[in-house]
Amino acid sequence: EVRLVESGGGLVQAGGSLRLSCAASGSTFGDHVLAWFRQAPGKGREGVSCISSADGSTYYADSVKGRFTISSDNAKKTIYLQMKSLKPEDTAVYFCALGKFTATGSFTPGIMREMLYDYWGQGTQVTVSS
Repeated sequence: EVRLVESGGGLVQAGGSLRLSCAASGSTFGDHVLAWFRQAPGKGREGVSCISSADGSTYYADSVKGRFTISSDNAKKTIYLQMKSLKPEDTAVYFCALGKFTATGSFTPGIMREMLYDYWGQGTQVTVSS
């Protein structure tokens, strides 16, 4: 069993920055993809970004491209989401998810289909005030 624990959420003013962390623990797993999703109040869950353990390839949703950066520390089994130039519309609960599949190269939005991800964290709240 894999456990994912997010941290780093909080309240920040528009234009500010936050860094989220997601630590994975539990069963050993091979190639995988770790991703960030978010869910704003009253809305469905949205795929934000992901990173492949196989080759480090990344994907970003258009809504965060150029502002968010995903990175990983494989030794620590931890991924990070550096968020800059935050906007009130970034307010959401951010979830970390792990998919036990191999993905390399250039990704399409299909990489963020929720059904691909096997394990989910409990989420961390990010609130951006205007």
